[in-house]
Amino acid sequence: MKSYSILSAARKTLVAATAALVVGTSAVSFAAAQPQSYANGPASVADLAEGLLGAVVNISTSQIVKGSEGPGAVPMPQLPEGSPFQDFFNDFFKDKGGNKGGSQKVQSLGSGFVIDANEGIVVTNNHVIADADDIEVNFSDGVTLKAKLIGTDTKTDIAVLKVDPKGHKLTAVKFGDSNKMRIGDWVMAIGNPFGLGGTVTLGIVSARNRDINSGPYDDFIQTDAAINRGNSGGPLFNMNGEVIGINTAIISPSGGSIGIGFSIPAQLAAGVVEQLRQFGETRRGWLGVRIQPVTSDIAESLGMKEPKGALVAGIIKGGPVDNGTIQAGDVITKFDGKDIAETRDLPRVVAESPVGKAVDVVIVRKGKEQTVKVTLGRLEDGEKLASADESKPSDSKGAPVAAASVLGMSIGELNDETRSKFGIAADVSGVVITDVAKDSAASERGIQPGEVITEIAQESVSKPKDVMDRIAALKQQGRKNALLMLASKTGELRFVTIRMD
Repeated sequence: MKSYSILSAARKTLVAATAALVVGTSAVSFAAAQPQSYANGPASVADLAEGLLGAVVNISTSQIVKGSEGPGAVPMPQLPEGSPFQDFFNDFFKDKGGNKGGSQKVQSLGSGFVIDANEGIVVTNNHVIADADDIEVNFSDGVTLKAKLIGTDTKTDIAVLKVDPKGHKLTAVKFGDSNKMRIGDWVMAIGNPFGLGGTVTLGIVSARNRDINSGPYDDFIQTDAAINRGNSGGPLFNMNGEVIGINTAIISPSGGSIGIGFSIPAQLAAGVVEQLRQFGETRRGWLGVRIQPVTSDIAESLGMKEPKGALVAGIIKGGPVDNGTIQAGDVITKFDGKDIAETRDLPRVVAESPVGKAVDVVIVRKGKEQTVKVTLGRLEDGEKLASADESKPSDSKGAPVAAASVLGMSIGELNDETRSKFGIAADVSGVVITDVAKDSAASERGIQPGEVITEIAQESVSKPKDVMDRIAALKQQGRKNALLMLASKTGELRFVTIRMD
Protein backbone atom coordinates (compact mmCIF):
# COMPACT_ATOMS: atom_id res chain seq x y z
CA MET A 1 0.00 0.00 0.00
CA LYS A 2 2.86 2.34 0.83
CA SER A 3 4.58 1.88 -2.45
CA TYR A 4 1.29 2.45 -4.27
CA SER A 5 0.77 5.88 -2.58
CA ILE A 6 4.28 6.99 -3.48
CA LEU A 7 3.73 5.91 -7.07
CA SER A 8 0.41 7.77 -7.18
CA ALA A 9 2.09 10.95 -5.98
CA ALA A 10 4.76 10.63 -8.59
CA ARG A 11 2.12 10.20 -11.28
CA LYS A 12 0.33 13.37 -10.10
CA THR A 13 3.56 15.35 -10.33
CA LEU A 14 4.24 13.98 -13.83
CA VAL A 15 0.71 14.78 -15.00
CA ALA A 16 0.95 18.35 -13.70
CA ALA A 17 4.28 18.91 -15.42
CA THR A 18 2.96 17.46 -18.67
CA ALA A 19 -0.15 19.66 -18.54
CA ALA A 20 2.00 22.75 -18.07
CA LEU A 21 4.12 21.78 -21.05
CA VAL A 22 1.06 21.22 -23.25
CA VAL A 23 -0.37 24.63 -22.39
CA GLY A 24 2.88 26.34 -23.28
CA THR A 25 3.41 24.47 -26.56
CA SER A 26 -0.05 23.57 -27.72
CA ALA A 27 0.76 23.42 -31.43
CA VAL A 28 3.70 21.07 -30.99
CA SER A 29 1.83 18.89 -28.50
CA PHE A 30 -1.16 18.55 -30.82
CA ALA A 31 1.01 17.47 -33.71
CA ALA A 32 2.86 14.92 -31.60
CA ALA A 33 -0.39 13.50 -30.22
CA GLN A 34 -1.79 12.66 -33.65
CA PRO A 35 -1.45 9.00 -34.63
CA GLN A 36 0.80 8.42 -37.61
CA SER A 37 -0.77 7.00 -40.77
CA TYR A 38 0.90 4.00 -42.39
CA ALA A 39 -0.37 3.30 -45.89
CA ASN A 40 0.54 -0.38 -45.80
CA GLY A 41 -0.71 -1.07 -42.27
CA PRO A 42 -4.38 -2.10 -42.51
CA ALA A 43 -6.77 -0.46 -40.06
CA SER A 44 -9.13 -3.40 -40.59
CA VAL A 45 -8.94 -6.66 -42.51
CA ALA A 46 -12.65 -7.43 -42.20
CA ASP A 47 -13.42 -7.05 -45.92
CA LEU A 48 -10.38 -9.11 -46.88
CA ALA A 49 -11.17 -11.87 -44.41
CA GLU A 50 -14.82 -11.99 -45.45
CA GLY A 51 -13.84 -12.76 -49.03
CA LEU A 52 -11.35 -15.49 -48.06
CA LEU A 53 -13.05 -17.43 -45.29
CA GLY A 54 -15.10 -19.49 -47.74
CA ALA A 55 -11.95 -20.87 -49.41
CA VAL A 56 -10.37 -22.06 -46.17
CA VAL A 57 -11.53 -25.49 -44.98
CA ASN A 58 -11.21 -27.76 -42.00
CA ILE A 59 -9.69 -31.17 -42.65
CA SER A 60 -10.85 -34.01 -40.41
CA THR A 61 -9.33 -37.46 -40.64
CA SER A 62 -9.89 -40.77 -38.94
CA GLN A 63 -7.78 -43.87 -38.60
CA ILE A 64 -8.55 -47.28 -37.15
CA VAL A 65 -5.78 -48.34 -34.77
CA LYS A 66 -5.64 -51.88 -33.46
CA GLY A 67 -5.62 -52.31 -29.70
CA SER A 68 -2.72 -53.96 -27.91
CA GLU A 69 -1.49 -55.10 -24.56
CA GLY A 70 1.92 -55.31 -22.96
CA PRO A 71 4.62 -52.68 -23.55
CA GLY A 72 2.68 -50.99 -26.35
CA ALA A 73 -0.50 -50.52 -24.36
CA VAL A 74 -1.52 -47.22 -22.79
CA PRO A 75 -1.56 -47.70 -19.01
CA MET A 76 -4.40 -46.50 -16.81
CA PRO A 77 -3.08 -43.83 -14.41
CA GLN A 78 -3.34 -44.53 -10.70
CA LEU A 79 -5.77 -42.01 -9.18
CA PRO A 80 -6.56 -41.24 -5.55
CA GLU A 81 -9.67 -42.92 -4.17
CA GLY A 82 -12.76 -40.83 -4.90
CA SER A 83 -10.95 -38.65 -7.48
CA PRO A 84 -13.37 -36.48 -9.53
CA PHE A 85 -11.47 -37.61 -12.65
CA GLN A 86 -12.10 -41.32 -12.03
CA ASP A 87 -15.12 -41.60 -14.34
CA PHE A 88 -13.39 -39.60 -17.07
CA PHE A 89 -10.30 -41.81 -17.13
CA ASN A 90 -12.37 -44.98 -16.92
CA ASP A 91 -14.16 -43.98 -20.13
CA PHE A 92 -11.01 -42.74 -21.83
CA PHE A 93 -8.86 -45.78 -21.11
CA LYS A 94 -11.46 -48.52 -21.36
CA ASP A 95 -10.33 -49.37 -24.93
CA LYS A 96 -6.63 -48.69 -24.35
CA GLY A 97 -4.28 -51.19 -22.83
CA GLY A 98 -7.10 -53.36 -21.53
CA ASN A 99 -8.66 -53.99 -24.91
CA LYS A 100 -7.14 -57.28 -26.01
CA GLY A 101 -6.93 -57.38 -29.77
CA GLY A 102 -9.57 -54.66 -30.13
CA SER A 103 -9.31 -51.42 -32.09
CA GLN A 104 -10.17 -47.79 -31.73
CA LYS A 105 -10.87 -44.86 -34.02
CA VAL A 106 -8.34 -42.03 -33.81
CA GLN A 107 -9.36 -38.64 -35.19
CA SER A 108 -7.36 -35.51 -35.97
CA LEU A 109 -8.06 -32.02 -37.28
CA GLY A 110 -6.19 -29.64 -39.55
CA SER A 111 -6.71 -26.94 -42.14
CA GLY A 112 -6.56 -26.53 -45.90
CA PHE A 113 -7.66 -24.30 -48.75
CA VAL A 114 -9.32 -24.62 -52.15
CA ILE A 115 -7.19 -23.65 -55.18
CA ASP A 116 -9.53 -24.89 -57.93
CA ALA A 117 -13.28 -24.49 -57.38
CA ASN A 118 -14.32 -26.34 -60.55
CA GLU A 119 -12.15 -29.41 -59.94
CA GLY A 120 -12.55 -29.37 -56.15
CA ILE A 121 -8.78 -29.28 -55.48
CA VAL A 122 -7.75 -28.72 -51.86
CA VAL A 123 -4.21 -28.21 -50.53
CA THR A 124 -3.07 -29.13 -47.01
CA ASN A 125 -0.06 -30.53 -45.13
CA ASN A 126 0.97 -34.13 -45.58
CA HIS A 127 1.19 -34.62 -41.81
CA VAL A 128 -2.46 -33.61 -41.48
CA ILE A 129 -3.70 -36.56 -43.54
CA ALA A 130 -0.84 -39.05 -43.14
CA ASP A 131 -2.02 -42.66 -42.58
CA ALA A 132 -5.67 -41.59 -42.59
CA ASP A 133 -8.32 -44.14 -43.50
CA ASP A 134 -10.95 -41.49 -44.06
CA ILE A 135 -10.65 -37.79 -44.98
CA GLU A 136 -13.43 -35.21 -44.85
CA VAL A 137 -13.36 -31.55 -45.87
CA ASN A 138 -15.59 -29.22 -43.87
CA PHE A 139 -16.54 -25.90 -45.45
CA SER A 140 -17.41 -22.66 -43.68
CA ASP A 141 -21.07 -22.92 -44.74
CA GLY A 142 -21.46 -26.24 -42.92
CA VAL A 143 -21.14 -28.54 -45.93
CA THR A 144 -18.95 -31.63 -45.44
CA LEU A 145 -17.52 -33.57 -48.41
CA LYS A 146 -15.51 -36.76 -48.62
CA ALA A 147 -12.01 -36.23 -50.00
CA LYS A 148 -9.80 -38.36 -52.21
CA LEU A 149 -6.03 -38.18 -51.82
CA ILE A 150 -4.38 -37.14 -55.11
CA GLY A 151 -0.76 -37.13 -53.99
CA THR A 152 1.67 -36.27 -51.21
CA ASP A 153 5.22 -35.05 -50.87
CA THR A 154 6.93 -35.84 -47.58
CA LYS A 155 9.98 -33.68 -48.37
CA THR A 156 7.93 -30.47 -48.34
CA ASP A 157 5.02 -31.77 -46.21
CA ILE A 158 2.40 -31.00 -48.88
CA ALA A 159 -0.70 -33.00 -49.83
CA VAL A 160 -3.32 -32.46 -52.52
CA LEU A 161 -6.92 -33.63 -52.08
CA LYS A 162 -9.93 -33.70 -54.38
CA VAL A 163 -13.60 -33.35 -53.48
CA ASP A 164 -16.70 -33.67 -55.64
CA PRO A 165 -18.68 -30.43 -55.18
CA LYS A 166 -21.94 -32.11 -56.26
CA GLY A 167 -23.53 -28.80 -57.16
CA HIS A 168 -21.98 -27.05 -54.15
CA LYS A 169 -20.32 -23.81 -55.27
CA LEU A 170 -16.78 -23.57 -53.96
CA THR A 171 -14.64 -20.50 -53.37
CA ALA A 172 -11.02 -20.72 -54.48
CA VAL A 173 -7.88 -18.71 -53.80
CA LYS A 174 -4.65 -18.53 -55.80
CA PHE A 175 -0.96 -18.60 -55.01
CA GLY A 176 0.87 -15.28 -54.92
CA ASP A 177 4.56 -14.45 -55.36
CA SER A 178 6.19 -15.22 -52.02
CA ASN A 179 9.52 -13.90 -53.32
CA LYS A 180 8.09 -10.38 -53.19
CA MET A 181 7.31 -10.61 -49.48
CA ARG A 182 9.56 -8.50 -47.30
CA ILE A 183 10.28 -8.64 -43.60
CA GLY A 184 7.67 -6.42 -41.98
CA ASP A 185 4.94 -6.99 -44.61
CA TRP A 186 1.47 -7.68 -43.22
CA VAL A 187 0.12 -11.23 -43.50
CA MET A 188 -3.08 -12.95 -42.40
CA ALA A 189 -3.53 -16.58 -41.37
CA ILE A 190 -6.84 -18.41 -41.49
CA GLY A 191 -7.28 -21.89 -40.11
CA ASN A 192 -8.77 -24.32 -37.62
CA PRO A 193 -6.81 -23.88 -34.37
CA PHE A 194 -7.72 -26.43 -31.69
CA GLY A 195 -10.74 -27.46 -33.79
CA LEU A 196 -12.49 -24.12 -33.28
CA GLY A 197 -13.19 -23.58 -36.97
CA GLY A 198 -12.40 -20.62 -39.24
CA THR A 199 -10.16 -18.31 -37.21
CA VAL A 200 -8.41 -15.21 -38.56
CA THR A 201 -5.13 -13.92 -37.13
CA LEU A 202 -2.98 -11.04 -38.30
CA GLY A 203 0.75 -10.41 -38.13
CA ILE A 204 3.83 -9.62 -40.17
CA VAL A 205 6.58 -11.49 -41.92
CA SER A 206 9.13 -11.83 -39.12
CA ALA A 207 11.90 -13.47 -41.16
CA ARG A 208 12.54 -15.30 -44.40
CA ASN A 209 14.59 -18.27 -45.60
CA ARG A 210 14.36 -20.05 -42.26
CA ASP A 211 15.93 -23.50 -42.00
CA ILE A 212 14.37 -25.47 -39.11
CA ASN A 213 15.86 -28.84 -40.20
CA SER A 214 12.51 -30.36 -41.07
CA GLY A 215 13.42 -31.35 -44.63
CA PRO A 216 15.93 -30.98 -47.47
CA TYR A 217 14.26 -27.89 -48.94
CA ASP A 218 13.65 -25.79 -45.82
CA ASP A 219 13.06 -22.17 -46.83
CA PHE A 220 10.28 -21.14 -44.46
CA ILE A 221 8.58 -17.80 -44.03
CA GLN A 222 8.49 -16.94 -40.32
CA THR A 223 5.51 -14.99 -39.03
CA ASP A 224 4.18 -13.71 -35.72
CA ALA A 225 0.56 -14.17 -36.84
CA ALA A 226 -0.90 -16.57 -34.27
CA ILE A 227 -0.61 -20.15 -35.54
CA ASN A 228 -1.64 -23.01 -33.27
CA ARG A 229 -2.31 -26.73 -33.43
CA GLY A 230 -4.96 -27.26 -36.05
CA ASN A 231 -3.68 -24.43 -38.26
CA SER A 232 -1.43 -26.88 -40.11
CA GLY A 233 -2.17 -26.87 -43.82
CA GLY A 234 -3.96 -23.53 -43.70
CA PRO A 235 -3.04 -20.55 -45.88
CA LEU A 236 -0.97 -17.48 -45.07
CA PHE A 237 -2.28 -14.57 -47.13
CA ASN A 238 -0.77 -11.29 -48.25
CA MET A 239 -2.90 -8.16 -48.20
CA ASN A 240 -4.03 -8.85 -51.79
CA GLY A 241 -5.72 -12.06 -50.68
CA GLU A 242 -3.11 -14.31 -52.34
CA VAL A 243 -1.65 -17.38 -50.66
CA ILE A 244 2.02 -16.72 -50.06
CA GLY A 245 2.56 -19.60 -47.62
CA ILE A 246 1.19 -22.83 -46.16
CA ASN A 247 1.26 -22.81 -42.36
CA THR A 248 3.03 -25.93 -41.21
CA ALA A 249 5.02 -25.59 -37.97
CA ILE A 250 5.44 -23.60 -34.78
CA ILE A 251 8.04 -23.29 -32.06
CA SER A 252 6.36 -23.48 -28.68
CA PRO A 253 7.21 -25.08 -25.34
CA SER A 254 3.51 -25.13 -24.41
CA GLY A 255 1.91 -26.17 -27.70
CA GLY A 256 0.26 -22.76 -28.13
CA SER A 257 1.37 -19.80 -30.19
CA ILE A 258 4.25 -17.71 -28.88
CA GLY A 259 4.54 -15.73 -32.09
CA ILE A 260 6.97 -18.00 -33.93
CA GLY A 261 5.25 -19.80 -36.79
CA PHE A 262 6.55 -21.12 -40.11
CA SER A 263 4.97 -21.34 -43.55
CA ILE A 264 6.07 -23.13 -46.69
CA PRO A 265 6.61 -20.34 -49.27
CA ALA A 266 4.24 -20.33 -52.24
CA GLN A 267 7.21 -20.23 -54.61
CA LEU A 268 8.13 -23.74 -53.45
CA ALA A 269 4.63 -25.05 -52.79
CA ALA A 270 3.04 -24.08 -56.12
CA GLY A 271 5.40 -26.24 -58.18
CA VAL A 272 4.93 -29.24 -55.91
CA VAL A 273 1.14 -28.88 -55.96
CA GLU A 274 1.11 -28.70 -59.76
CA GLN A 275 3.22 -31.87 -60.08
CA LEU A 276 1.02 -33.75 -57.61
CA ARG A 277 -2.06 -32.68 -59.56
CA GLN A 278 -0.60 -33.80 -62.89
CA PHE A 279 1.28 -36.95 -61.93
CA GLY A 280 0.21 -37.87 -58.40
CA GLU A 281 3.89 -37.64 -57.46
CA THR A 282 6.82 -35.22 -57.64
CA ARG A 283 9.28 -35.10 -60.55
CA ARG A 284 12.24 -33.06 -59.38
CA GLY A 285 15.46 -32.21 -61.13
CA TRP A 286 18.60 -34.08 -60.06
CA LEU A 287 22.28 -33.21 -60.42
CA GLY A 288 23.77 -36.41 -59.02
CA VAL A 289 26.31 -34.98 -56.58
CA ARG A 290 27.01 -35.26 -52.86
CA ILE A 291 27.75 -31.90 -51.32
CA GLN A 292 29.00 -30.32 -48.11
CA PRO A 293 29.46 -26.75 -46.81
CA VAL A 294 32.37 -24.54 -47.80
CA THR A 295 33.91 -23.49 -44.50
CA SER A 296 36.42 -20.66 -44.08
CA ASP A 297 39.24 -23.21 -43.83
CA ILE A 298 38.13 -25.02 -46.98
CA ALA A 299 37.75 -21.73 -48.87
CA GLU A 300 41.30 -20.76 -47.91
CA SER A 301 42.60 -24.17 -48.96
CA LEU A 302 40.91 -23.82 -52.35
CA GLY A 303 42.19 -20.29 -52.88
CA MET A 304 38.72 -18.73 -52.65
CA LYS A 305 38.34 -15.17 -51.32
CA GLU A 306 35.24 -16.03 -49.28
CA PRO A 307 33.38 -19.18 -48.19
CA LYS A 308 30.41 -19.60 -50.51
CA GLY A 309 28.78 -22.20 -52.70
CA ALA A 310 28.44 -25.96 -52.32
CA LEU A 311 31.50 -28.21 -52.25
CA VAL A 312 31.10 -31.38 -54.32
CA ALA A 313 32.20 -34.26 -52.10
CA GLY A 314 31.22 -37.07 -54.45
CA ILE A 315 29.57 -38.06 -57.72
CA ILE A 316 26.70 -40.58 -57.90
CA LYS A 317 27.48 -43.40 -60.31
CA GLY A 318 25.14 -43.33 -63.26
CA GLY A 319 24.03 -39.78 -62.49
CA PRO A 320 23.87 -36.78 -64.85
CA VAL A 321 27.46 -35.67 -64.15
CA ASP A 322 29.10 -39.09 -63.95
CA ASN A 323 30.78 -38.20 -67.24
CA GLY A 324 33.34 -35.89 -65.61
CA THR A 325 31.44 -32.67 -66.26
CA ILE A 326 31.53 -31.95 -62.52
CA GLN A 327 34.18 -33.50 -60.29
CA ALA A 328 34.70 -34.08 -56.58
CA GLY A 329 36.43 -30.99 -55.20
CA ASP A 330 34.54 -28.56 -57.43
CA VAL A 331 32.64 -25.74 -55.73
CA ILE A 332 29.29 -24.88 -57.31
CA THR A 333 28.68 -21.14 -56.99
CA LYS A 334 25.86 -20.62 -59.48
CA PHE A 335 23.16 -22.88 -60.92
CA ASP A 336 21.02 -21.89 -63.90
CA GLY A 337 21.64 -18.20 -63.22
CA LYS A 338 20.89 -18.45 -59.48
CA ASP A 339 23.61 -17.74 -56.94
CA ILE A 340 24.46 -20.55 -54.52
CA ALA A 341 25.42 -18.74 -51.33
CA GLU A 342 25.10 -21.75 -49.01
CA THR A 343 25.08 -25.51 -49.42
CA ARG A 344 21.35 -25.76 -48.71
CA ASP A 345 20.57 -23.44 -51.65
CA LEU A 346 21.67 -26.00 -54.25
CA PRO A 347 19.27 -28.90 -53.54
CA ARG A 348 16.32 -26.52 -53.56
CA VAL A 349 17.05 -24.77 -56.87
CA VAL A 350 17.93 -28.08 -58.54
CA ALA A 351 14.73 -29.73 -57.29
CA GLU A 352 12.66 -26.81 -58.62
CA SER A 353 14.15 -27.30 -62.12
CA PRO A 354 12.41 -29.47 -64.74
CA VAL A 355 13.71 -32.97 -65.42
CA GLY A 356 15.73 -33.06 -68.65
CA LYS A 357 16.52 -29.34 -68.66
CA ALA A 358 20.02 -28.32 -69.82
CA VAL A 359 21.43 -25.76 -67.40
CA ASP A 360 24.64 -23.79 -66.97
CA VAL A 361 26.52 -24.50 -63.76
CA VAL A 362 29.31 -22.20 -62.61
CA ILE A 363 32.04 -24.03 -60.68
CA VAL A 364 35.37 -23.21 -59.11
CA ARG A 365 37.91 -25.92 -59.94
CA LYS A 366 41.43 -25.66 -58.55
CA GLY A 367 41.02 -21.95 -58.00
CA LYS A 368 39.65 -21.15 -61.47
CA GLU A 369 36.02 -20.35 -62.29
CA GLN A 370 34.42 -22.04 -65.28
CA THR A 371 30.95 -22.81 -66.63
CA VAL A 372 29.76 -26.29 -67.57
CA LYS A 373 26.53 -27.47 -69.20
CA VAL A 374 24.54 -30.19 -67.43
CA THR A 375 21.33 -32.00 -68.38
CA LEU A 376 19.32 -32.80 -65.25
CA GLY A 377 18.05 -36.23 -64.33
CA ARG A 378 15.10 -37.09 -62.11
CA LEU A 379 15.64 -37.07 -58.35
CA GLU A 380 13.24 -39.92 -57.65
CA ASP A 381 15.26 -42.16 -60.00
CA GLY A 382 18.52 -40.84 -58.60
CA GLU A 383 17.62 -41.79 -55.04
CA LYS A 384 17.50 -45.44 -56.11
CA LEU A 385 20.95 -45.14 -57.71
CA ALA A 386 22.39 -43.42 -54.65
CA SER A 387 21.14 -46.13 -52.31
CA ALA A 388 22.67 -48.82 -54.56
CA ASP A 389 25.98 -46.95 -54.89
CA GLU A 390 27.81 -49.23 -52.48
CA SER A 391 30.28 -52.11 -52.83
CA LYS A 392 31.15 -55.04 -50.62
CA PRO A 393 34.64 -55.07 -49.06
CA SER A 394 37.29 -57.56 -50.10
CA ASP A 395 38.38 -60.19 -47.58
CA SER A 396 41.57 -61.38 -49.27
CA LYS A 397 45.05 -61.17 -47.73
CA GLY A 398 47.99 -59.08 -48.94
CA ALA A 399 51.49 -57.82 -48.31
CA PRO A 400 52.71 -56.00 -45.17
CA VAL A 401 51.75 -52.33 -44.83
CA ALA A 402 54.19 -49.45 -45.32
CA ALA A 403 53.31 -46.92 -42.60
CA ALA A 404 53.97 -43.28 -41.68
CA SER A 405 52.66 -40.65 -39.27
CA VAL A 406 51.45 -37.15 -40.15
CA LEU A 407 49.14 -34.52 -38.60
CA GLY A 408 48.22 -36.84 -35.75
CA MET A 409 47.34 -39.72 -38.07
CA SER A 410 49.03 -43.05 -38.65
CA ILE A 411 48.68 -43.91 -42.33
CA GLY A 412 49.46 -46.95 -44.44
CA GLU A 413 49.12 -48.49 -47.85
CA LEU A 414 45.64 -49.58 -48.89
CA ASN A 415 45.87 -53.22 -49.94
CA ASP A 416 43.98 -56.45 -49.46
CA GLU A 417 45.08 -56.77 -45.84
CA THR A 418 43.93 -53.30 -44.77
CA ARG A 419 40.75 -53.59 -46.79
CA SER A 420 39.92 -56.75 -44.88
CA LYS A 421 40.94 -55.31 -41.50
CA PHE A 422 38.82 -52.16 -41.81
CA GLY A 423 36.10 -53.49 -44.18
CA ILE A 424 36.95 -51.04 -46.94
CA ALA A 425 35.11 -51.43 -50.27
CA ALA A 426 37.07 -52.72 -53.26
CA ASP A 427 36.56 -49.59 -55.36
CA VAL A 428 37.96 -47.18 -52.74
CA SER A 429 41.50 -46.01 -53.48
CA GLY A 430 44.03 -43.88 -51.62
CA VAL A 431 45.93 -44.09 -48.33
CA VAL A 432 44.30 -45.71 -45.32
CA ILE A 433 44.25 -44.06 -41.88
CA THR A 434 45.16 -46.77 -39.37
CA ASP A 435 45.10 -44.70 -36.17
CA VAL A 436 44.29 -41.17 -34.96
CA ALA A 437 46.09 -39.64 -31.98
CA LYS A 438 43.92 -38.37 -29.16
CA ASP A 439 43.60 -34.55 -28.93
CA SER A 440 45.26 -34.16 -32.35
CA ALA A 441 44.09 -31.83 -35.12
CA ALA A 442 42.80 -34.87 -37.01
CA SER A 443 40.84 -36.05 -33.97
CA GLU A 444 39.25 -32.61 -33.60
CA ARG A 445 37.89 -32.95 -37.16
CA GLY A 446 36.27 -36.28 -36.39
CA ILE A 447 38.62 -38.35 -38.54
CA GLN A 448 38.41 -42.07 -37.75
CA PRO A 449 40.67 -45.09 -38.37
CA GLY A 450 39.50 -46.92 -41.48
CA GLU A 451 38.85 -43.75 -43.47
CA VAL A 452 40.89 -43.33 -46.63
CA ILE A 453 42.74 -40.22 -47.82
CA THR A 454 42.06 -39.99 -51.55
CA GLU A 455 43.22 -36.41 -52.24
CA ILE A 456 45.21 -33.66 -50.56
CA ALA A 457 44.74 -30.11 -51.89
CA GLN A 458 42.89 -31.64 -54.87
CA GLU A 459 45.83 -33.86 -55.81
CA SER A 460 45.29 -37.63 -55.65
CA VAL A 461 47.43 -39.76 -53.34
CA SER A 462 48.02 -43.52 -53.41
CA LYS A 463 50.96 -44.09 -51.03
CA PRO A 464 51.94 -42.76 -47.61
CA LYS A 465 54.90 -41.01 -49.23
CA ASP A 466 52.48 -39.08 -51.46
CA VAL A 467 50.73 -37.78 -48.35
CA MET A 468 54.00 -36.73 -46.69
CA ASP A 469 55.19 -34.97 -49.86
CA ARG A 470 51.91 -33.06 -50.33
CA ILE A 471 51.85 -31.88 -46.70
CA ALA A 472 55.48 -30.75 -46.95
CA ALA A 473 54.74 -28.86 -50.19
CA LEU A 474 51.77 -27.06 -48.63
CA LYS A 475 53.87 -25.99 -45.66
CA GLN A 476 56.51 -24.59 -48.02
CA GLN A 477 53.77 -22.58 -49.75
CA GLY A 478 52.86 -21.02 -46.41
CA ARG A 479 49.47 -22.78 -46.17
CA LYS A 480 47.98 -23.01 -42.67
CA ASN A 481 45.53 -25.82 -43.46
CA ALA A 482 45.56 -28.96 -45.55
CA LEU A 483 42.40 -29.88 -47.46
CA LEU A 484 41.83 -33.64 -47.42
CA MET A 485 39.27 -35.63 -49.34
CA LEU A 486 38.34 -38.66 -47.26
CA ALA A 487 36.45 -41.75 -48.31
CA SER A 488 34.44 -43.82 -45.85
CA LYS A 489 34.63 -47.60 -45.83
CA THR A 490 31.81 -47.75 -48.37
CA GLY A 491 33.14 -44.94 -50.57
CA GLU A 492 31.17 -41.95 -49.24
CA LEU A 493 33.34 -38.86 -49.76
CA ARG A 494 33.77 -35.76 -47.61
CA PHE A 495 36.25 -32.91 -47.31
CA VAL A 496 37.98 -31.84 -44.12
CA THR A 497 40.68 -29.28 -43.35
CA ILE A 498 43.42 -29.98 -40.82
CA ARG A 499 45.65 -27.36 -39.22
CA MET A 500 49.32 -27.83 -40.05
CA ASP A 501 50.80 -25.49 -37.42
